[in-house]
Amino acid sequence: MHPNAAFRHPDRDLLETLIDQIGFGMVFAQTPDGPRVAHVALLSTGDGAVQFHLSRGNALAKHLADSTALIVVNGPDGYVSPRWYADPGQVPTWNYVALELEGRVRRMDAEGTLAQITELSDKHEGRIAAGQPWTMDKLPPERLRALLAGVVGFEMEVQAWRETVKLSQNKDAAERERLAQGLESEGAVGIAQLMRTLAP
Repeated sequence: MHPNAAFRHPDRDLLETLIDQIGFGMVFAQTPDGPRVAHVALLSTGDGAVQFHLSRGNALAKHLADSTALIVVNGPDGYVSPRWYADPGQVPTWNYVALELEGRVRRMDAEGTLAQITELSDKHEGRIAAGQPWTMDKLPPERLRALLAGVVGFEMEVQAWRETVKLSQNKDAAERERLAQGLESEGAVGIAQLMRTLAP
């Protein structure tokens, strides 16, 4: 998390939206073999918990239950060039949005894991414009049993939400607009739009 308090944006709805819209993150935890990370699809329960699942063979799968872990969700980002500032005494930087979630992890049972995977699938299938959504009931029962045997579901009860919303809030509005235009011209449209809508 960036140490500058100007880059905090403790709006829980925004943070939940970040998880929902990005839907993917990294889970970090300490294991007897050292620190490990897994890249996972995320599902917010909306009441302070986040669910995910791992392949049973993942290095973290056997160590996460009843441990404290860290989930990181990365949002839009972009390189900020000093050439875009009116003030020549600037240096390069990076604007970005990121969320850190820390909490206790519990292992889910097979029924909860299936419900999580089904909800994830339904949510993301619903976002695809063309064609009919794929649904879990299209899987033959034996394939579904094999799938569930190969994964482990987890739920983190989030105890700390730490966000960085670095959108050049330490610059004036005219400077921020110049930077947003520069980022947009380089294809970093997401971070440019957030600079215009979230920065004061």
